[in-house]
Amino acid sequence: MKKSDKKSSLATLKRLMGYLKHYWFLLVISILMSVISVALTLYLPILTGNAVDFMIEAGKVDFAGILKILEIMAICIGVAALAQWIMNVCNNKMTYSIVRDVRRDAFDKIERLPLKYLDGHTSGEIVSRVIADVDQFADGLLMGFTQLFTSIMTILGTLAFMLSLHPGITLVVVCITPVSLFVAAFIAKNTYNMFRVQSETRGEQTGFIDEMIGNQKVVQAYNREDESMETFDEINKRLQACSLKAIFFSSITNPATRFVNSLVYAGVGIAGALVAIRGGITIGNLTSFLGYANQYTKPFNEISGVITELQNALACAARIFELIDETPQIPDAEDAVVLEVVEGNVNIQDVSFSYVPEQKLLQHVNLNVKAGQRIAIVGPTGCGKTTLINLLMRFYDVNDGAIFVEGNDIRHVTRSSLRDSFGMVLQETWLKTGTIRENIAMGRPDATEEEIIEAAKLSHAHSFIKRLPQGYDTMIQEGSDTLSQGQKQLLCIARVMLCHPPMLILDEATSSIDTRTEIKIQEAFQKLMEGRTSFIVAHRLSTIQEADVILVMKDGNIIEQGNHKELLKQKGFYYNLYNSQFSV
Repeated sequence: MKKSDKKSSLATLKRLMGYLKHYWFLLVISILMSVISVALTLYLPILTGNAVDFMIEAGKVDFAGILKILEIMAICIGVAALAQWIMNVCNNKMTYSIVRDVRRDAFDKIERLPLKYLDGHTSGEIVSRVIADVDQFADGLLMGFTQLFTSIMTILGTLAFMLSLHPGITLVVVCITPVSLFVAAFIAKNTYNMFRVQSETRGEQTGFIDEMIGNQKVVQAYNREDESMETFDEINKRLQACSLKAIFFSSITNPATRFVNSLVYAGVGIAGALVAIRGGITIGNLTSFLGYANQYTKPFNEISGVITELQNALACAARIFELIDETPQIPDAEDAVVLEVVEGNVNIQDVSFSYVPEQKLLQHVNLNVKAGQRIAIVGPTGCGKTTLINLLMRFYDVNDGAIFVEGNDIRHVTRSSLRDSFGMVLQETWLKTGTIRENIAMGRPDATEEEIIEAAKLSHAHSFIKRLPQGYDTMIQEGSDTLSQGQKQLLCIARVMLCHPPMLILDEATSSIDTRTEIKIQEAFQKLMEGRTSFIVAHRLSTIQEADVILVMKDGNIIEQGNHKELLKQKGFYYNLYNSQFSV
């Protein structure tokens, strides 16, 4: 194992101990039960040896003594089984409590991660870390708790019992022990990095599968099935290769440790026979010793297997901890104010922003919006329209300049109060798994039935909702085709109309709606926008002719600004854009 891998493995193990300390009581009980179980299990060979010694010769067998030993053995077996059951219950409780805590911390971090991270990683890869990697980590952790303590105590206990029987024969066992340790160390060195690569490749595969399933229509529409299959095969072959390497080294465990077991057993048998011939040990004690020799070597086999699983678990845990350790979005400033009375005054001062430092986007943007104004933003694809919206909502922070709402720099305003001040309808619709009612009331869970229905009527969603099998109680799935894209958008519009925010952001809000319904929605929006500051991103210029101010953007700059009539008179970029849509 490389130094960096070793250091990473130790750091991951230290993190796990941090989670484990919350369940120290269960750990203590587990160790105590393990001691009881191992002690009683190891006492059984002594009892077996004593029973053998009661069989003196043909016709001379102490059956009363043997019966008493059998009674003691039955009690030992029963108590050991009970102790092992309690130990397993404690281990399961510890393992899945830690898994629950890790998953909770991971999901909590996802909720607080900046969009920059989520934009740079596929959803499938993130899901793989939180689900598949944590499952693998749980399996290894459970095996560690269940077998590691028991195996170590079995080794120590066996040595103690063997020393009590005959130190000389015990020395033979101890001399062969380093072979087992060498096997365990060899496996540990060669598995951690391999399991880490396997985990990363599995995450890449999960991300690709998620991407292909989510966009299967597009893949088929462009006849990309063969290319997608080739890409999947390439990832699958890499996963096969790294999995085979990891499994190869882990599969060495069993035959290698069995070989060591045989060496120890043979050594004990030969040494014990020589001692017994000289009268240094009874046949019963030799029988006990052979039993201990067999029990002594088994834990090394188990420990080697546990080490393999732990290496896999640590590799998976390292990936989930990488996610948990990601830098969260900049928290609200200590002096952050809560926006309470919002009229809709927005001032953008000399704002510059780019997603990638070497690729400039918005440059020195200035805009002064008064309460109640309707600001339309138009321009070619990639000019920065949606980026400006992202900055207003503070999904990203500006690189230079500042944005003010009601005279407050939004970097010194709590995100929750800022976002509560905006109602947002995007071109991309998103509905959670739940009922129609729950989706409309997402922004206002305490809304009454009458308010929800009124919002649905305003957005012209009420009529199609009533036609659904259970009406407002109809269950829908995120990403399913139960509803059309236009129907989904109507529900998103209803969601905003229910909240009555002081400011609105409409980013191509009617792009998936038929012309007839769009006219009705525009009428509803007109009522909704009365007295509210509104930012409208639009490609269809017919929808923004009534805007107070139209911003014409190109290459990250506002190149023209004015109302519809003023911009047409200028006969500039907007004039050409407008005529390109309406010329015959």
